[in-house]
Amino acid sequence: MSATDTPKRSMRTPLGRVRNLGAAHSGTGEFWRQRITGVAMTLLMIPVLVIIMMLLGRNQAGAAQILGSLPIAVILLLFIGASAWHMKIGMQVVIEDYVHNEKLKLVSIMLNNFFSIAVALASTYAILKLSSGV
Repeated sequence: MSATDTPKRSMRTPLGRVRNLGAAHSGTGEFWRQRITGVAMTLLMIPVLVIIMMLLGRNQAGAAQILGSLPIAVILLLFIGASAWHMKIGMQVVIEDYVHNEKLKLVSIMLNNFFSIAVALASTYAILKLSSGV
């Protein structure tokens, strides 16, 4: 038997090799979602920076006038959504990799989810309130 005839040794089960899934059985979904949100944030970064520069030195009335524009509010809301989702996924990966106590890991992931949702909701509320002029 030559070296090319020997089968490759793998820790994966035959079914895992066929389905191309890892130990978590979720494939690469989270990996791709994190990359997509990263690309979305990168594409939205320039318009967001322009908006922030337009807001510099303005009082609340001036900021409300700028944020009252529908395209500006939509850009900021998209950026907030992508950022919160990206933050949630990134922190979850860190928690899953470095927290070894299962109960603490579960609590940490739950807190991460609640925190990400709270940040997204508070930021969305602020943008909607400022953009509505109330």
